[in-house]
Amino acid sequence: MNEKQTFAFITLGCKLNYAESATIARELMQKGYEKVKPSRCADLYIINTCSVTEHADKKSRQAIRKVLRINPRARIIVTGCSAQLRPERLQQIPGAGALIGTGFRDHILRVVEKNENHTLLVRPAETENSFFAAYSAGEEARDRTRSFLKVQDGCDYCCAYCTVPLARGRSRNIPIAQVVLQAKEIASRGVREIVLTGVNTGDFGKTTGESFTELLDALFEVQGIDRYRISSIEPNLLTDEIIQMIAGNSRFLPHFHIPLQSGSDMVLRKMGRRYDTSVFAHKVRYIHDLMPCAFIGVDVIAGFPGETEDAFRQTYDLLEELRPSFLHVFPFSLRPETRAASYPVTERVREGIITQRTRLLGALSDRLHGEFLHANKGRKEEVLFEGKAANGKMHGYTRNYIRVERPFDASLINRIVEIILD
Repeated sequence: MNEKQTFAFITLGCKLNYAESATIARELMQKGYEKVKPSRCADLYIINTCSVTEHADKKSRQAIRKVLRINPRARIIVTGCSAQLRPERLQQIPGAGALIGTGFRDHILRVVEKNENHTLLVRPAETENSFFAAYSAGEEARDRTRSFLKVQDGCDYCCAYCTVPLARGRSRNIPIAQVVLQAKEIASRGVREIVLTGVNTGDFGKTTGESFTELLDALFEVQGIDRYRISSIEPNLLTDEIIQMIAGNSRFLPHFHIPLQSGSDMVLRKMGRRYDTSVFAHKVRYIHDLMPCAFIGVDVIAGFPGETEDAFRQTYDLLEELRPSFLHVFPFSLRPETRAASYPVTERVREGIITQRTRLLGALSDRLHGEFLHANKGRKEEVLFEGKAANGKMHGYTRNYIRVERPFDASLINRIVEIILD
């Protein structure tokens, strides 16, 4: 193979996609390919797509057209959730190249080496029979300090709005022993922090008879990793024991990402969620009690079918009362093949109202995040500094996920530094 063959990755969507992209990139580099930035004219582009909303599908299609403008002769491989769920729409794009669904990620290297430009490897959600082990470490500047480690894939919950079970199959995981081996590999690369990722991370152990708490116990024994974050965990799976473990161990960071989706029990039932608002509120209050300065990020959907003005107000009031640190606000997007798509048209919320509610929640998020930052002023904290930022500075994150900037100093990269927050 010509050593000058270059490839570029475009990754859309979640941290899980990022970990999988990084693993495929490592395999290609081991075969002699040179990785370049997506803006460069590469010989091969791999686009790892997202399909969580219609907007995400649109961005996936735009990414294909963008790289074709950069290099019309480039080979293109499209993978990820949009390739899995919407292959027919992607095939309509001239030059889209090979389409590889989520159950065939381990075939990408073979497709590259055999120069199979028009391959279509997509099957229904049988992907529960496979697990593509993945982590990021060393591929980009930020990977030298922080790694995304995939511990779980798929989901059995089948919420009314969600296509993820269709795209990624049923909940499954690799054994704890294998996760630990990967964590040791990451540590051997000098990485200081691991972010545990999955579709439904707290469901870890479904296929191996293990538990998420057992995984945390095992990872604690890995030498060289100073910090662990949990990317996202469902309220019903975030047990008091897990909260206590994080509060009682300095290597588990006080950073939580907990989906709420709605503060109305009526809407939660329509969504098919597995908790009610009292369960969610208990988790947040317990975290505040044990870790007053913890960062709590919350997912919330605006405009789900049947969300009345009163139901929206319940959501807003609950969030204002519980005071999380940040809100990830998603305007409802009707996805084909979900239960919500079959709900009566009369229950659908008008686009203008969805937009208004999204803005109100966004403004609430800004206010809550500002209050969180103000409450942390003057506190002594530890920052893990990453690489150089575009403005000639460097940045890093505190244990409770506050971004800190300072003038660039190469000697601080991948170091944990104690500071006073201002």
